[in-house]
Parts: sequence; structure tokens; C-alpha cells
Amino acid sequence: MAVTAVDGEFVRRLQKEEEVQRSRKDSRRPRYSKFSQQELSSCKPLLTPRCTVVLFVLVGATCILIGMYALYASWSVVELVNRYDTFCVMKHATSANPLTTNEEKSAYMKNYNKQKNCTITMEIDKLMTPPIYVYYQLGNYFQNHRRYVKSKSERQLRGLPPSSSELNDCKPQDTANGQVIIPCGLIAWSLFNDSFDFSIDDFSSDNGTIFINKTAISWKSDREERFNNTVFPTNFPNNNRTTLANASQIGGASLDENLPLNRHEDLMVWMRTAALPTFRKIYGRIETDLVPGTRLTVNINNFYNTYGFGGSKKLVLSTVSWVGGRNDFLGLSYVVVGCVCIFIGLTFMYLHWKHPRPLGDRSHLSWVRKNAANSRVTS
Repeated sequence: MAVTAVDGEFVRRLQKEEEVQRSRKDSRRPRYSKFSQQELSSCKPLLTPRCTVVLFVLVGATCILIGMYALYASWSVVELVNRYDTFCVMKHATSANPLTTNEEKSAYMKNYNKQKNCTITMEIDKLMTPPIYVYYQLGNYFQNHRRYVKSKSERQLRGLPPSSSELNDCKPQDTANGQVIIPCGLIAWSLFNDSFDFSIDDFSSDNGTIFINKTAISWKSDREERFNNTVFPTNFPNNNRTTLANASQIGGASLDENLPLNRHEDLMVWMRTAALPTFRKIYGRIETDLVPGTRLTVNINNFYNTYGFGGSKKLVLSTVSWVGGRNDFLGLSYVVVGCVCIFIGLTFMYLHWKHPRPLGDRSHLSWVRKNAANSRVTS
């Protein structure tokens, strides 16, 4: 049967289509779309000199306003600070024991039979509204030392048996009398144990005594997760204060063995170690107003020995604002950044006024200028 010219053309077209389909099947080229070829519509603002100057000035003005607002909030915080460590120990100085050196002061603090209490006064010159936070501040105290930070057992705090490596980190406060110390480690052993009692009438009556609320001063995660409610202090060395022989080995505060660890909020606050050698930790809250002119009397039991290493102790009363306590760093940072932005904006404005040029002028491009220079040389 003879093949006509029409049939031949049809066969050739069919073969060509098969080749096209085969080439498409073997190709890795994606189907054309605006998304695959990055041709989607988009906003492409052109930063003209005028727009750049306005943007820098607006950002700078905004930062300055935020910084001034933050500074105002910080300056509205009322804060009272009183260093009491030197006063409290020098109160008990005698001609036989003048307590002039840190060694003498430290030896005095280690004497179990010596009186260590003192009374200080604090004048309220501005209205302090609750909550008024009571802090103790320690100086030259390196809680961030590597061995000190590691000296604890997280498994023990959670109610699990401590690992051998953790017990080794707890040394020398890992065991006592052949039994494991709970909680073990130098952090718990060195728990701050000064105490403060406040009054507005020199403790002449119970009505003048100010109550210090010491609940909910620790992190919620510590109370609910990190410190287990089934773990009780056991074999804790600071609880053994019965004889003079072990008095010098007492580090800090004792712990109530009838309360689980998640009820010892002072311990939970203390075990959040500080990053800097001068730090504050919360002691409690005063939940009554302190009006201007109030003379606050504070009885202090000055038990914590910071004299051996030249440390300092301060009592701090502070209100709070939306930025927290009194700290000017945040506000000053915003003000400085705002001033820098405005300075840059004004500098750009001056340069544009002094050396104007048309927008999009290609003659200032480095390769265009280079080609122009070469063409002048060859000519």
C-alpha cells in the first residue's frame, strides 16, 4: 500500500511531538512560573537622600522619646541603701579588741558566744508605695566561681539520687557522719543568714512592727519543678549549732528539716547564683505605705561573715516601675542611639546639600569613571 505525501507529513509531525515530549520528560527544568523565576510583584522602595535623612531623624527622635520615658520611670523609683557590715561589727569593738582589721572582724564573727546584733535607722524622704522590695546586697562575693557554681546536685534537688560526679562536685560539703548531705554543696552551705526586723516606732509596740512577706520571692519554676516537694533537708551541717567545736564550721543559715525544699524560698533565691561579684538578692516585700518623714528602725542579726575576704553587706529598700528597679542603662542606651541616628541624618543632609548630584547618575560608578579615564588617556 503506497504512502501518500500527507501521511508522511503526519508521521514526521508525530515523531517530532514524541521527541519534544521525551525531551521534556528528561529535562530537570521546572515549569515556568513567576514564583520559580522570582518575578512576583514586590515593593522595592528607592532610598533617596531626602528619604534617608528623614528616616534617620525619625528613628532617632523615636529612640530619644522612648529613652526619656524609660529614664523618667527609672528616676521615679525610690531606693534606700544602707551599708551595715562595718557599723554592726564596730559596735562591739573594745579597747582590748578594737576590730580594726578584717582578720580581727572575721575571728569575732566566728566566735559563737559573741553578740552580733545591731540597730540602724533609715529616713524615708519620698513616698514609697507597695510593693516595697527588701534586698540584701553583697560585694566582692564571687558566686560565679567555677567550683562554687558546680557545687550542687540538681538531681538531688529534684528528688533523685545524686550521681557520683555530682557528689564529687559537692565536696567538701558532700557527706557528714557517713551520710549524704541534703542539699549538698557549697552554695547551700553558704546560704545568707542575716535577718532584718523593721519598725516605725523603735519596736515600742507591736503596732509599729512592719511585716515582711517572704512568700513568692523565688522563681515559680523553682518552686514547682527544680525543688521537689518530697525532698527534706537531711544531715545539713548548718543545723548542728550545739557545740563550740563545730561553730566555726557553720557556713550560713540553717534549714527547717520539717519543710520540703520547695518551701525554703530563701534557699531557692540564693541558689540562683549571680554573674557579677556585686549583686542583690531579694529578702522579702513590705506591703504597706511608707510616707515621707517616717523613721524606719531596723534590727539586724549580723551573722554572715564577709570580713574574711573583704566583702561588703548592704540593706536596700526599693520600689519598682515598668522598667523594674532603678537602672538608667536602658534609657541612656535609647538616648545615645537616638542622638547617633540624628547626627548621621544631619550629616547626610549636609553632604547632599554640599555635593548634590542627580538621582541615578551612572557617571559616579567606579567602573564607569575608570572607563572614562582610560578613553581620555587613549585619545
